Amino acid sequence: MLFRVRTTLPDRPGTLAELAQRCGASGVNILGMQIFPGVDQVTDEFVLRVPRSWGSAEIVELLESSGGAGVVVQPCTEAALADQPTRYVQAARTILERPMSFPEVLAQLLDAEADPVGTDAPSQDVMELTVGDVDVSVHRTAPFTDTERARGAAMADLVSDVLQRSRESAAIGARPPARRLGGGATPEYIVGSESVTALIDGVAVGLAEVLPATTDPQVRPLSIRVDPAWQRRGIGTRLLIDAARVAHMLGAAEILITGRSDNQAILPIVMAAGMRGRIRMAGDTLTVRVAVRNLRPLPVPE
Repeated sequence: MLFRVRTTLPDRPGTLAELAQRCGASGVNILGMQIFPGVDQVTDEFVLRVPRSWGSAEIVELLESSGGAGVVVQPCTEAALADQPTRYVQAARTILERPMSFPEVLAQLLDAEADPVGTDAPSQDVMELTVGDVDVSVHRTAPFTDTERARGAAMADLVSDVLQRSRESAAIGARPPARRLGGGATPEYIVGSESVTALIDGVAVGLAEVLPATTDPQVRPLSIRVDPAWQRRGIGTRLLIDAARVAHMLGAAEILITGRSDNQAILPIVMAAGMRGRIRMAGDTLTVRVAVRNLRPLPVPE
């Protein structure tokens, strides 16, 4: 039986030796260890193989008898024995390939969860990070150490640098200047009661729709589609800005953008629009919530 155990030990000589001696006497084998230094105490994480009859209660008793405090015990597999620097290098590679996977990858690195904390969940520690203009949070029962928070911030900076390459120049609440596209065409944006359409020479090449609210009347889902031949030209960003203002005019406080987790366009478009959002990755679904309450309403034809 393998368990991942985290505890805080006094920072004094002989503490780990005492713990190792008690583990040996109890038939517990320490297979892996990470140390997170602090000022007056040290947070240690162990991967333990314990007797088959043992459970969380026996492990907590063993650690506390050795001076440990704040003991958190979780079952684990042999994957917990993977080399930590190797895990971070592999995580960085994944994030470079798919920046939108950041919440999920970070949660895996820190043995945390990327989903929102439920009202009936046990006490959780939350790590909040900013990726460009998007807020990301992960949570778990065991408190995050200063070392882990520094690692998370470094990974967030990496993602921000990657996404910055795709960022376009646009300001929130203001229309970006019209861009002449290939062939001398200039996009025309037609605002409807609940949609914005991008036209090139009278042909629709993009559409943003403000969809009906589902559970919360102040949150309106948003659908954005741009013809593949006209993508990466600022059309999606302009559609997002104008549709967000339409949503505000319709009484929404937030818009909700949903797509597949491998969609490489959602986050760059939000960042390019200068909007601040909250990202969530759950399985194959990526969602971004963006506040629109401070936007200037966009007039629409009656």
